[in-house]
Amino acid sequence: MILKEQITDIFCLVDEFMIEFEAHLDHHSIGKKPKRKPKLSMSEVMTIMILFQLSGIRCFKWFYNQYLKRHLSNEFPCLVSYNRFVELQKKALFPMAVFAKTCTLGDCTGISFADSTPIRVCKNKRIFNHKVFDGIATRGKSTMGYFFGFKLHIIVNELGQILDFQITQANVDDRTPLKENLLKRIWGKLYGDKGYVSKKLTEVLFEDGIHLITGIRKNMKNTLMPLFDKIMLRKRSIIETINDQLKNICMIEHSRHRSFHNFLNNILAGIIAYSFLPKKPSVKFYHFIPEKSSQMSLF
Repeated sequence: MILKEQITDIFCLVDEFMIEFEAHLDHHSIGKKPKRKPKLSMSEVMTIMILFQLSGIRCFKWFYNQYLKRHLSNEFPCLVSYNRFVELQKKALFPMAVFAKTCTLGDCTGISFADSTPIRVCKNKRIFNHKVFDGIATRGKSTMGYFFGFKLHIIVNELGQILDFQITQANVDDRTPLKENLLKRIWGKLYGDKGYVSKKLTEVLFEDGIHLITGIRKNMKNTLMPLFDKIMLRKRSIIETINDQLKNICMIEHSRHRSFHNFLNNILAGIIAYSFLPKKPSVKFYHFIPEKSSQMSLF
């Protein structure tokens, strides 16, 4: 059930962003502006897409025609037909991406967790008959086996806030996004699983002020590690919980996409919707400072 106060909060935040976004586009645009504006504003389109991810309803068409038009018509008095809304969705892709990257990400605290999760677009037995993502999606392998689709790479802090994200094809190595632009806003310690083990990557990140800490594989020699880092590696399950909430609450993964634009919009709306969840998984710790030394303890 969506609360009306929640609708107001989301719309106000999105509308404030769109005012600045459209003003910036008008300042740098070349050519004539369209004289006729859509009946449904872009702020309302983006708000509706975010509300769908928070509603718990699996079918967007049913959500729009049966729930939105019947129960939220007072909040959205200028609703258009479902087919027209699908057309407006495509125009919302660029502002949704900018909004997700600028207004919903958390701040780095010096403790970060990295992971990737598969985004399947169909079941394995339908890979050869799948047409929507033909030539775009690829086959990859995760701990659960082979899949067809994409990967979502995310960085989170101990408060459960997403710091940054990137979408790649399924056959891209987990370490590749770390070498590019995924860690621009990250500093301090970064914890990852064994898929991020790389001596060269660790050295490169260390020069940028990032200490990459991972588990060791069976064929590797054991190394000394501070107790705090060992405990935080065990707490890395926080990012697995976040991936689970993104898929099962915000529904970023399903096999009913009809276009690549719809796929991207669904993931972006899910990531934005996650930032509005009232409760997020977190790791709690406190600082204990004795007289001559300082140490950090978990509880």
